[in-house]
Amino acid sequence: MTEWKAKRFWKEATVEEADGGFRVLLDGRGVSTPGKLPLVMPTRAMAEAVAAEWDAQEGVIDPLSMPVTRSANSAIERVVPQFDDVADMLIGYAETDLLCYRAEGPAELVQRQAAAWDPMLDWADETFEARLEPRTGVMWVSQPAEAIEKLAHATRAVGPFEMTALHDLVTLTGSLVLGLAVARRRISAKEAWRLSRIDESWQIEQWGADEEAEEAAALKEAQLLHAERFWEASQGG
Repeated sequence: MTEWKAKRFWKEATVEEADGGFRVLLDGRGVSTPGKLPLVMPTRAMAEAVAAEWDAQEGVIDPLSMPVTRSANSAIERVVPQFDDVADMLIGYAETDLLCYRAEGPAELVQRQAAAWDPMLDWADETFEARLEPRTGVMWVSQPAEAIEKLAHATRAVGPFEMTALHDLVTLTGSLVLGLAVARRRISAKEAWRLSRIDESWQIEQWGADEEAEEAAALKEAQLLHAERFWEASQGG
């Protein structure tokens, strides 16, 4: 049996204000999430990006070509009802932040990590008064409770659409500090990706690249860049 696929049925996608936010209309009818909830977004910029994705559909609707729509759906259906759980999960990354786990050797790798990661830990301290401490080796050692509390406050201060973006900024880099740094525009997502790949880049230099691993990394980088754009759209930019 051939699987049924939805096809374009509208002529025009437009944006209007609704319920304290903005929504997309297809020939005057509001778009809903897959769970039939109203797709109301916090900024006009985000709604216009969603409208552009719907306008770009030709023939069969391809959800994979609609990343802003998918992220907005996730914000409404997943993050809103589980906001505290999502926040707690991201805060947990501060205890095992990538930037704090340093190699014991060789010396060149140790130097690279310090040169790349120390400035970001300094930034977190200056911005949030949250000093995370680097550790050598892979054994878990708890971070200062006050630092975790400060980072937790910054994480919980965002809205659900921003939290949706922050989720990917953190989980794809393995670092709450890097995720917050992108959100605060201290660095770009492209730079955060480079910083998160210090160890992998070192391994590639030593042993060469693996084609399958490179493809997987490219996909994750694209997702990270989208998360940055979704964060900016949630801010109205």
